[in-house]
Parts: sequence; C-alpha cells; structure tokens
Amino acid sequence: MQRHTRTPRPGWQQTVEEQGLIYPLTRMPGGEFRPYWDESAYYSFTLPEIEALEDVVEDLHAMCLAAAAHIVEQDRFADLGLSDPRLVKRVAESWRRRAELPSLYGRFDLRYDGREPAKLLEYNADTPTSLVEAASPQWFWMEECFPGADQWNSLHERLVDAWRRQAELLPPGPVHFVHSEGDELGEDLMTVAYLRETAIQAGLQTEALSVEQIGWDHLAGRFVDDRFRFVRSCFKLYPWEWLATDRFGPHVLDTLDNGGGSGSTCWIEPAWKMLLSNKALLAILWELFPGHPNLLPAYLDGPRELATTTGYVSKPLLGREGAGVIVHRADPTCDGTVATAPPEPQVYQELAPLPDFDGNRVVLGAWVVEEEAAGLGIRESTGLITDEYARFLPHIIR
Repeated sequence: MQRHTRTPRPGWQQTVEEQGLIYPLTRMPGGEFRPYWDESAYYSFTLPEIEALEDVVEDLHAMCLAAAAHIVEQDRFADLGLSDPRLVKRVAESWRRRAELPSLYGRFDLRYDGREPAKLLEYNADTPTSLVEAASPQWFWMEECFPGADQWNSLHERLVDAWRRQAELLPPGPVHFVHSEGDELGEDLMTVAYLRETAIQAGLQTEALSVEQIGWDHLAGRFVDDRFRFVRSCFKLYPWEWLATDRFGPHVLDTLDNGGGSGSTCWIEPAWKMLLSNKALLAILWELFPGHPNLLPAYLDGPRELATTTGYVSKPLLGREGAGVIVHRADPTCDGTVATAPPEPQVYQELAPLPDFDGNRVVLGAWVVEEEAAGLGIRESTGLITDEYARFLPHIIR
C-alpha cells in the first residue's frame, strides 16, 4: 500500500459532477471550500493485498451475522439500546425470516497500513454513503489516468446482479427509492439515484420519492406515495432508528413486511440490519471472537484495561460521520471506569490511530454487496477522527 501524488486533471470538478458526484467540494468550518473528491493523490495496492482484504471483509461479514444471531437468540437487544417490545419483536422476526427479505449492501471501515492485519473500526450496514464516488467517478478516473490498470471495484455489476436475484422477493409494483429532503449536500439524493439506476438496469420498475412525501392512507391502512399509490416496497436511505420512532413509527411496525405479507411494506434495508448498524456490535464481536486479528478490543460497560494501556475511543451506539466520537489517551491513574455517565450509550473501543501517510490519516471503506466483497473507497483526514470534512481519494491495483 503506497500513497502517490499527481496533478489533478484539467476540469476535474466538472468531470466528476457529470459522473454523478455533485458534491465534489466540502465547505470547511471557516466557510472556505476544499475538494472532497481529491485526485491530487491516490493509493496503490498489490494484488495479494487486495485479495487478502477481500477475504477479511467476507470473514468480518460472516462474524457479524453470527453476532446478530447471538443477539436474537440470547435476547441481547437491551445492549443495543432497543427497549420497545414491539420493535424488538419485529427485528427478531425480520432476522428469522432474513432469507425472504431483500438485503443489499454495507460498508466496513477498516484500519489498514499494508503491513499489519486490517482492523474493523465499524460496520455501516444500514445507510452507508460514499457509494457513488467509489463505484463510478473512481472507475472512470482510473480508465482515463491509468489505462490498463485495475481497481478493486465490482460494485456496479454486483449491485445490478443483486437486484436481479432479489426481484422475486419483492411484492408487485414499483420499488420506491427515497431519501430525506434534509440532505443539503445532495449526497443522499445521488446515492439513492445511483442505486435506483442499478435497479432499473436489473429490470425493476422504480419510482423516486422523498421520505417526507410518503403519506398514510387511514382507510386502507397503507403507506402511499405522492400519487396515492401503495408503497409496497421501498429502498430508504433513512436510518431505521428514525423510521421506527418518528411520527409514523407505529404504522411502520404495524405494516412491516417480514416476508411477503399482504397489506404491508417491504423496507430495504430490512429491519434486521439494525442488529449490524449499531456500534454495540463491536463489543459483542469481541466477546464472541476475543483476540481475533481483525478486531479491536471493545466493551459496553467501560474502557476497562484500555484506559491504562492503549487508550480508547468512545462512540455513540448510533453515531454517524464521526459525530460524538471522543479520543481518550492512556492514563495510568485511571481505574478503567467512566467518571460521569455519557448522555447516550457508548461503546469503548481500543484506540488504534489511523495510518499516517505524510500527515494524512487514511481509513479504508470496504464494500460488501449481499454476501460478497465488492470494492474499496478511501477517505483521508488530518485529524484522528474521520469526519464530515474527510476527503475521498481514488486507488489502483499495481
């Protein structure tokens, strides 16, 4: 794994915008703009490195499924902060019938430097973004700048194939693809638009909608779109913890399709993805697979030995884009307990500083489509936490 610098292509911003990346710049806290799509540098990997990472991703995915099964079988929902009995019941039902429910994709965030084993930082299993740039502009950049090279990137083909396979699981009628109007950057909009395009290429009938446009027909007891058609299946880039608890949450649970029920809505991703998108998963994984080379020690009851040895990071169970993540350095005087209770449940994970390439801290976003490793996206930051100000860099296989 190596980092290289190069001169960006003339007109790069217009180029990537035409390829679907309509958010190529990031507004910084001071108001200035900086490239989010950053092709002033790129990373290269050897083929054995990529093959090893593919194996790691598929192993991690299998372990996550085993952890989900453990949560359901041992009734560990409280560890995830899930206390509503109706919601718990629905999630458990969804898990038990997962073979009948469409589940599309996820993104593992990994610490990797090309020398030590990759370590799981977290799993974005419900509403992962940075998909558009990983699947499309990155590939076209490689074809233009490094013709004849290769890239860990079969995202588009695998997504189309996944929709083809899962079409028979869907109820009749179009699949509604929805995002929230609260998305100011256009990232959610374009992620959903791209996934809709892969579904269209797979032969599915689709409709575009915003979450805010979904209505409720009191007489029929069904969700409807802006033209009063029933929403029988819906891909939503909208977190399950919001969907299940907002104003229409009770209707979601009442009509949740856990396997083709009449008068219900099939949501994609399915409700069982709540078991994987919650950072309590990190602690349960360490409990089930202690010492695994691709895991970091993590706990739910406090940092334990991490407080005095390696240091740790505390993460909200449902945080996104680095929000709420706090880095704690090792303190020999600490007894491994938390002095004051945090405002929301946390997971405490070993501090594993991101690899530093010339002052740039890098995290790998490794994608999985259904059960298979499918591609790689790379983000860089200058700080210890990969947050909303991170940059996306392309890669090639040497």
